[in-house]
Amino acid sequence: MNKKVKEGLKIILSSFKGKKDELISILQEIQEEFGYLPEYAMRKIARFTGVAQSRVYAVATFYAQFRFTPIGKKHVTVCRGTACHVRGAPRILEEVEKELGIKEKETTPDLEYSLETVACIGCCGLSPCLMINKKVEAKLTPEKIAKLFKKPRPPKADSEPSSRGFSS
Repeated sequence: MNKKVKEGLKIILSSFKGKKDELISILQEIQEEFGYLPEYAMRKIARFTGVAQSRVYAVATFYAQFRFTPIGKKHVTVCRGTACHVRGAPRILEEVEKELGIKEKETTPDLEYSLETVACIGCCGLSPCLMINKKVEAKLTPEKIAKLFKKPRPPKADSEPSSRGFSS
């Protein structure tokens, strides 16, 4: 197990008493620290609180806020609120999925991006919109999505070698 996870977990658990009613707070703190709930942490929480491991997983899977895989450096949240939906959020989500090559609730293999949807991000006047980490991108179109997630292209190599200063 990763030393950083072990040390971080030890620090987090030291601020709790190990009571069953602390379970959700412990899960929240661990996810806040690591961005997800590592499997090792789930086992350790069960032992620490005296709650069966299956119950710890049941609680964590019940709440949508918890995740079991790391999120990307750039966490993309597409709004599905009414205003965004009416103004094209389904198409925006489709374009983001196409550009990133992942579906909702997935993370790119390089851990650069993760994608999720939420009921509303509270920017109805700017719809349709999404957030990348905490930055709102507003009044989106498929074209804006393509520019927003544009992949850098490798530099073009000259197709023919230079013949300067050489004679044949």
